[in-house]
Amino acid sequence: MPIRTASYRTLALIVAAALFMENLDTTIIATALPQIAREIGAEPLKVNLAITSYLLSLSIFIPLSGWMADRFGARRVFSSAIAIFLAGSLACAAADSLFGLVIARICQGFGGAMMVPVGRLVILRAVPKGELIKALTYLTIPALLGPVLGPPIGGFIVTYSSWRWIFLLNIPVALIGIILSIIYIPPIKAPAPPKLDGVGFALTGLGLASLVFAFEAMGRFPLPNWMPGWTLGATAGFGLIALLIYWARSRKMVAPIVDLKLMGIATFRRAVLGGSVFRIGIGALPVLLPLMLQLGFGLSAFASGLLTFASAAGALVMKGATQFLLKAFGFRRVLIVNALLCGAIMMTYALFTPAMPHMVIFMMLLAGGFIRSLQFTGINALSYSDVTEGAMSSASTFSAMMQQLSLSIGAGTAALALHLTLMQRGGAALQASDFQPAYLFIGGIVMISSLFFLGLSKDAGANVSGNVRHVAVTAEIKETRAR
Repeated sequence: MPIRTASYRTLALIVAAALFMENLDTTIIATALPQIAREIGAEPLKVNLAITSYLLSLSIFIPLSGWMADRFGARRVFSSAIAIFLAGSLACAAADSLFGLVIARICQGFGGAMMVPVGRLVILRAVPKGELIKALTYLTIPALLGPVLGPPIGGFIVTYSSWRWIFLLNIPVALIGIILSIIYIPPIKAPAPPKLDGVGFALTGLGLASLVFAFEAMGRFPLPNWMPGWTLGATAGFGLIALLIYWARSRKMVAPIVDLKLMGIATFRRAVLGGSVFRIGIGALPVLLPLMLQLGFGLSAFASGLLTFASAAGALVMKGATQFLLKAFGFRRVLIVNALLCGAIMMTYALFTPAMPHMVIFMMLLAGGFIRSLQFTGINALSYSDVTEGAMSSASTFSAMMQQLSLSIGAGTAALALHLTLMQRGGAALQASDFQPAYLFIGGIVMISSLFFLGLSKDAGANVSGNVRHVAVTAEIKETRAR
């Protein structure tokens, strides 16, 4: 099939459609777990393995994605990842036992691990840096749409049809994605791919998977009875040790599977660290909002999903303003001010009460989605502003690892905050007021992320944002001093 030249919008939409499928599938299954358990004859708690197995598979194989793209080409890996994800979806829909469902979800996780970082890599290598913000804006929307659309769509499906349609919905999106990726995505491939760092892959995969498992298990409120706290601590400790061993080992390697020397690039380092802290706060929202609206306010899953959809609507509204704001004010100012605004807005969620009009809640969530979309796009664009072409694969892999880990930490942080509130109150069931301290806490975490952007230069990322004013002023000052 011939390859056609595609605009950055076409490439971004192809990748965004695949990422939306993956993000939606990740969250939609949680609503269907009780129905799945009844049909396959398994205990509801054990069916949680369908979620855990996917996340572990995703975490294990993400470090491999950059090397795979360099070795076999981004187009081949991306289209193959969609095909693998589709095969896993079909296997999930056909599963008649817990074992079969878990195996199918592992297959899905492998496909998802390739789709996200390799899809981003396609954009990074094919789109000029001057157009990067516009392209990355399209990739921000799936990450915001998936978590809020998953619960209401899942609730609708399990209410009026079979849970198997949750996975069958992926068929048209995947088939279209495969065809369009083969037609439009260029055959991007490293000229001389390095040998696979097998030991590094094992260390990063086990380390990331252990940490994600520990924080995700903590994030399922309340904690399972069969999982004592020391087990989670031991698992997290094992993961941290594995990553520390990888760090010590990779410093002397020429081509490690994840190049930690990228942290020597100031814009990449501050975007990754600040973005990780920011995502910890954002990762708490998918836990807090549904629990508050359903358990605290007594709303149905479908009704709460319609309210939380406001966050995604805000992201859509923000898409057109992102480029203008970053060009006018630069990354440093926007990321600092916007992080403070994000934290403040999240703190206002502590004011939500069952008696508050739903339209007021909707508008406050809309404002939050609007601001978060700007921050996500800005952080993603800044991350790659100074990364060279040859290091893009490793940078995309590194970013994907940190994003997965920080979102999991966010979910665990939210559950821990609720648990501590319950302990202090001496209650056994969540009430609406129990969520107030959690929102204040995670809002504070989001505000803290602004500190990482204080050290940015005023012209940081100007080659991406187009904010050349500071570059010109800096050049003029240097020229004056030279005289």
